[in-house]
Amino acid sequence: MPAILLDGKQLAQTMQAEIAADAAAFTQAHGIRPGLAAVLVGDSPQSQSYVRSKQKACEKTGVASWLHHLPQSISQADLLALIARLNADAAVHGILVQLPLPAHIDEAAVVDAVSPLKDVDGFGPESLGLLAAGRPRFLACTPFGVQQLLVRNHIPLAGAHVVVIGRSNIVGRPLSLILSQKGVDATVTLCHSRSRDVAALTRSADVVVAAIGKLHYLRADMVRPGAVVVDVGMNRAADGRWAGDADFEALWPVVSAITPVPGGVGPMTITMLLHNTVQAAKLRHNAVG
Repeated sequence: MPAILLDGKQLAQTMQAEIAADAAAFTQAHGIRPGLAAVLVGDSPQSQSYVRSKQKACEKTGVASWLHHLPQSISQADLLALIARLNADAAVHGILVQLPLPAHIDEAAVVDAVSPLKDVDGFGPESLGLLAAGRPRFLACTPFGVQQLLVRNHIPLAGAHVVVIGRSNIVGRPLSLILSQKGVDATVTLCHSRSRDVAALTRSADVVVAAIGKLHYLRADMVRPGAVVVDVGMNRAADGRWAGDADFEALWPVVSAITPVPGGVGPMTITMLLHNTVQAAKLRHNAVG
C-alpha cells in the first residue's frame, strides 16, 4: 500500500476555518477580536518570513495582530520593557517573541517575562509545568501541531511506541509530555545527542518524530516497514531548497505515512498559535468552551 502524505498545509486550511468561526463567535459575543502581538528582533530572512506568514494567517482567521520589529542592537532592558507593556495591554491576548534572539539577550529571561496567560507559544515555565502536571493551558505550538497531524489523520497513538529525536523545550520535550498524557496514551522514548544506538530505538517505533536539526539524519534503514514519520526539521540543502531531518525520498517506499518538508509541520505550527490566541482571549473573558 502506498504511503499516506501527512499534508499539514491542507489540514491547516481546515483548522484555520474552524478557528475563524470560533474567533468570529467570540468577537460577536464580546465586541472585541482576539489579539496577537509579535515581537521580531533583527532582520533574519527566515524569521521575517515566518512572522509574515503568521500575520497573513491572523488576517484570514479574524485575529487582530500587531508586529513590533526591533533592531538587532536593542538592549535587553528595552525588550523587557516592551514585553511589560504588552502584558498590560488589554487588547493583546497573546504574545509571540520570535526566536532565536541576538546573543547579547538572555533568551530565558525574555521567555519568562511573558505573562503566563499570554504565553500562546507555550514556551514559558508555567506552561511547561502545567503540561508536566497533566493540567495543560497552552500547548507549545509545534508539538501541538504534530499531535493534531497524527490525531486528525487517524494514526493510532494509544499504546503506540513513539520515538522523538531531539529534546529541546520548543519541540522534543513538550511533545513527549503531550503524547504521554492520559487520553493520548503513547509510550514515548525521548532521544538526544547522548542516547546510545538511536537507530535501534527508532527501528522499534510505531511513530518516529525527527526534530534534531540535521539534514536527512533519519534514513530508511532506521525505521521499520510501515512506521509513521513526522519530520519537524527545516534545513537548507546543497541546492538551496528546504529539506527535513528525514530522508523523504528514501523513506517514502518504506513508511505508512510521512510529512513533507516544507508543507508538513510548519503550517500546523502557525495554526496552533492562532488556536492558542483564541483560547487566551476566552480565558481572559471567562468564555472557554
